[in-house]
Amino acid sequence: MSEPGYFIRQATVEDVVWYGSNKVVAGTATYEKAPEMVKATPELLRKNLFETPYAHTLLAVTGTPSAPGKAIGMAMYFYNYSTWTGRPGLYLEDLFVDEAFRGKGIGKAFFAELGKIAKEKNCARMDWSVLDWNQPSRDFYEKKLGAKPMTSWIGMRLEEEGIDKLASLAS
Repeated sequence: MSEPGYFIRQATVEDVVWYGSNKVVAGTATYEKAPEMVKATPELLRKNLFETPYAHTLLAVTGTPSAPGKAIGMAMYFYNYSTWTGRPGLYLEDLFVDEAFRGKGIGKAFFAELGKIAKEKNCARMDWSVLDWNQPSRDFYEKKLGAKPMTSWIGMRLEEEGIDKLASLAS
C-alpha cells in the first residue's frame, strides 16, 4: 500500500499567507460563482483565526510531517451549539482542494480529521452547506459520507448593512 503523498495538520499563523491568498479564498469564491463577495485579507484572517480564534483551519500538505512540502488544501471550521442536543456542533465553513490534487482522497481525509475533532469535542453533529448546483460535491457528501440534505431548513443571512439596521431596533 502506497503513502497518500500528503498529510493533514492544523494551520498556524505562518500559513495565513497561503490560505489568505487569491489562490484559496478567491479561488473558492470563483468556483462558487461569487468572486465579488471576497472581503477577507491576510490581516483579517490572522486576527480572526489566531488572535481571537473564531474559527480553525486544517491544511492538507504534500510530503510528510517530518518533510513537509506545499499546502494543497484547507478546511475551515468553527463550533456552534444546539439547544436541542445540549451539545456543541462542528460547522464546516469552507473546504478547498487545489484543482491539481482533486480526486485523490483529500476531501475524505479532511472529513476523517473533522470527524475525529468532532468526537474529541463531544459534538452532537457536523453541518455544512453546499450549493444546489454543485452536484459532484453533493454526490460525494451523500454517497461517500452518508450525509443527509437538510431540505426542510432554509439558510438565512444578514450582511453588514442588515446587521447595522438591527442596532436601530434596540432603541
